[in-house]
Amino acid sequence: MAASSRSGVSAKIWALAAAIVLAIAVYTGGWFYAAAALKANTLALLGKQKENNVSAECADATYRGYPFRIGLFCSKVSIDDRANGISAVFGPLRSAAQVYQPSHIVWELDGPSEVRTSHGLSVSSQWQTLQSSLVTASGGVERSSTVIGGLTSAILSSQTGQAFDLKVEHAETHLRQNGPDLDAAMTLRNTDLTAKGLPPLLPRFTAIADITLAGKAELLEGRDETGLYGSTGQIRQLGIDLGDGEILSISGPVSVDAQGRLSGKLRLEVEKIGAWRDRLKTSFPQLGRTIDTASSMLSALTGGGDRATLDLTLNRGKILVGGFIPLGEIPPI
Repeated sequence: MAASSRSGVSAKIWALAAAIVLAIAVYTGGWFYAAAALKANTLALLGKQKENNVSAECADATYRGYPFRIGLFCSKVSIDDRANGISAVFGPLRSAAQVYQPSHIVWELDGPSEVRTSHGLSVSSQWQTLQSSLVTASGGVERSSTVIGGLTSAILSSQTGQAFDLKVEHAETHLRQNGPDLDAAMTLRNTDLTAKGLPPLLPRFTAIADITLAGKAELLEGRDETGLYGSTGQIRQLGIDLGDGEILSISGPVSVDAQGRLSGKLRLEVEKIGAWRDRLKTSFPQLGRTIDTASSMLSALTGGGDRATLDLTLNRGKILVGGFIPLGEIPPI
């Protein structure tokens, strides 16, 4: 009986040990499966779409965090969108998700970055911090938020030969699927924008954008075939705030053609025309006469008031006031 009892206990111990080993093996397999899903979802956000000639590479990919966290680390991230003529290179990437919530991913990306388009636009950027989070669903990325601190960018258009320098103290972007559409919101706080060879464009400002792109939810999933080209959307607000209520904002429908040129019917609103005039004249005294003329024209539209509304037309990049007075041109995006 004693030998039989010992044999029974031994069998139970071996069965328990086998069950533990099996559970660890299943958990480990699930961990690596979730890690692969994390990589796929992270690269999907960055634009991986092989069937449409879009690829994203995570160099020297490693997985970390076992057993309770899942982390994907890359020494460099590169994206090549041959369909739309866009390429980008970024520094190291670190991403992680909890095992019990793999659909919620947080990640950090280091600079520098280099983005180029076939239309001759190049953007070189560096930043102090870039942190983001995204939530995935069965169809891909459902929503994403990104916060950037200490951003500096050098922007060059080879078509116009004009170069710009951009410095942003704090930037936030929020993207989400809204049915078939894509909602995008952005805030650039304490921003300095200068054009090389020209006087400063504006005093330090805060920029706000709130836009919906029709039928472009799949941009978040890496499954959209055309990107921004050929798209239409609605600008709810695209504005600049100098502080103290000095706000300039644009709203209205807009479209992007296959060559990246903008068209639309927009409404420009200016609050506190007098304050804008005084602020701009202080910053750019050499343009005082031009600023006085422009502010007088805006004020005349409202019968001498301090607020004005102006209709603008974009015709394949050309900016027209009232539909026929040329004001300037926006290069292809």
